Amino acid sequence: MKRRKFMGQGSLALASLMLMRCKAEQNKKKIEESTGKKLGDFGLQLWSVRALMDEDVIGTLKSLSEIGYKEIEGMGGAYADGKVHGFELKEFKSIIGDLGLRLSSTHTPGTGRNSEKDTVNMTHNWERYCNDMAELGVETVILAWLDEGQRESLDDFKYTTDLLNDCAVTANKYGMSMAYHNHDFEFYPIDDQVPYDLMLNMTDPEHVNFEMDHYWVEYGGANSLEYFKNYPGRFHYWHVKDMANTEDRFYTPVGKGIIDYVEIFKNEELSGMKKFFVEQDDFRDYEPLAGMEISYDYLRNMVY
Repeated sequence: MKRRKFMGQGSLALASLMLMRCKAEQNKKKIEESTGKKLGDFGLQLWSVRALMDEDVIGTLKSLSEIGYKEIEGMGGAYADGKVHGFELKEFKSIIGDLGLRLSSTHTPGTGRNSEKDTVNMTHNWERYCNDMAELGVETVILAWLDEGQRESLDDFKYTTDLLNDCAVTANKYGMSMAYHNHDFEFYPIDDQVPYDLMLNMTDPEHVNFEMDHYWVEYGGANSLEYFKNYPGRFHYWHVKDMANTEDRFYTPVGKGIIDYVEIFKNEELSGMKKFFVEQDDFRDYEPLAGMEISYDYLRNMVY
């Protein structure tokens, strides 16, 4: 029994040693293939800290600045009655400027399909919205969500691509570009067509680009690198968030999950990426600001 036990332990030790060597070789290969590049400044999508923003706008923004974030990306629901988070435009711009932050992009209030004429969205009063965002210094306005009734058929997606093309003309007039942000549903085929491919093919590449959310690409069963190869230069913005190695594939701080961001960032030039924003939709193991600091530290120290 003792001899069998010893032999069993020896086999386990050998297997463990081989696994460690394998991982070491993989790490060595990654280091050898690395360009030695490190990331510069990057931003955060405020959806990650939406509950905190509801409680204390200035205090939350100050905390993000202290972590090290230099840019912020606005939420579509933050704009109402010509104000952002309840502040007049000039006041909000002054607040973020004093904190060393820039609002370089923002999500729009939505398509506004079937909405009332007095609302502000991509269907109604769009020029007013573009004027206000340009006043804040925004460079890109991004459609980031389609309600269930707006994504049931290919015609729904064609409607959205036409709207993106039209709205881009007005955004361009105010010195801004137009983009679309994905979730997972764009990758599920409808009538043997992938809606995301349809949107890439039907939008004008001169005026409409894409904000790729790598988490949702993975969740939808697609591959970011394949899209970079097939549609080079179309993904000017990224959302960088990670996926936990769990059955529910929950959100987790960047570097704690299974998405290989080293490999993704190696292909940043192919993708056309100009800016990226850390985002985490929800939290389970960390408080939001703690999670955002973990993501920041990982990316700031990442070599690719």
